[in-house]
Amino acid sequence: MGLFKLKDFPGRGSFANGIHPPENKEYSADLPVEVMPTPEKIVLPLLQNIGAPCEPLVKANQEVAAGELVGKGKGYVSAALHSPVTGKVQKIGMMTLPNGRHLQAVFIKPEGEQLEGKALWDDVYGGDWPRDCPAVIHAQQIADEIQAAGIVGLGGAAFPTHVKLAPDDKKMIDTLMINGCECEPYLTADYRLMVEAPDAIISGALFAGRATQAQEIVICVEDNKPKAIEILKERTKKTVIKVVSVKTKYPQGSEKHLIKAVLDLEVPIGGLPSDVGVSMSNVATIAAVGRAVIRGKPLTHRIITVTGAGVHSPKNLLVPIGVTMGEAIAYCGGLKKEAVRLVAGGPMMGFAFSDMDAPVTKGTNGIIAMTDDDIRRENETNCVRCGRCVDVCPMRLVPTKLALAAKYKNLPVAQRYNMMACFECGCCTYVCPAHIRLVQLIRSGKALIIASQKK
Repeated sequence: MGLFKLKDFPGRGSFANGIHPPENKEYSADLPVEVMPTPEKIVLPLLQNIGAPCEPLVKANQEVAAGELVGKGKGYVSAALHSPVTGKVQKIGMMTLPNGRHLQAVFIKPEGEQLEGKALWDDVYGGDWPRDCPAVIHAQQIADEIQAAGIVGLGGAAFPTHVKLAPDDKKMIDTLMINGCECEPYLTADYRLMVEAPDAIISGALFAGRATQAQEIVICVEDNKPKAIEILKERTKKTVIKVVSVKTKYPQGSEKHLIKAVLDLEVPIGGLPSDVGVSMSNVATIAAVGRAVIRGKPLTHRIITVTGAGVHSPKNLLVPIGVTMGEAIAYCGGLKKEAVRLVAGGPMMGFAFSDMDAPVTKGTNGIIAMTDDDIRRENETNCVRCGRCVDVCPMRLVPTKLALAAKYKNLPVAQRYNMMACFECGCCTYVCPAHIRLVQLIRSGKALIIASQKK
């Protein structure tokens, strides 16, 4: 059906508040995806999703094949874990993620023949992608195959995808929204996927539509990606999929705000998209769905962007999940001497890290090497009560009050002002003239609330 303009939808293509930070996508936007050679080691944390961790199914010195199940989810809101390489398990040990969490992980040394180069690309994203969803495939069967493949949200949230796409008689899904906004600065992994492998996304979307029994399927892309929009427009002809261009603004990729921008529906505080008849998944997630259902392959690889002024050769890379940050950076020529900070994910919501042995997980969409010029900021001062944080908060919260409540551990105030509704987008910190680290304070306050609820 091609490109639908905003007039074809109730929304206005945007949402209240938000910011327009420098995009900095020029480092890698025009660089085709490269397939990274098999790394020296693979580190697979047993928790790479929101929800319950995996239980290891392998032991030290055990040989594993590429695609073999090495971790079984302990609950429904969990995700299976598969080896991306053929090799030998070295140990089940502890490791630390960029967000500071200490987790058990499966350490694998690749050995023997591996799928590499064009053959690996074709296996993951290339080749033919049928669009006919056979009537004999039932919705629950599709959800079961997604669960078996260990697919989670690849946009960063890492919520188990089978939970989102499973049929639910109590919450009927009217619209399946495919999120191709990639609103975080620097990151271009989803953009390159839309440009280079649109058919994988389209086939996955059609099967996901069958799983959710949605009446409408919409791929949403920010208008700063005209090439991706044009390609998707052409490839979705003669399908039920619609492609809509939305306005470029951060955090347009937030599911609640994209729903508002396109459908003019308000997801209630504490609610889910399904409460308003919507299911939403990222474009890379949906491509993984297509691979799982059509080819019977689990989630073992993903595209990441290694970028920034602090790396010698920015790239978009197809990498095995579990490759270390250090090996990915080394493949991109290593760090420049000017590099002073490394960020896993986008600069707004990602985590700074220094351990080069930290692995790429299912939710890692980029590694950014930043210089002193990128991160230079003044010393923190007292709040000047300017209200800028309130003006830009897309959730219409009062960040400064939430930050104070967190600082002084005043949980009643934190809960009264809906601290848990904050999704830590970073808009408030970005505009604060006093350079107060509002997001970090709010994050600590949310941890206190969660801890108090467990008592």
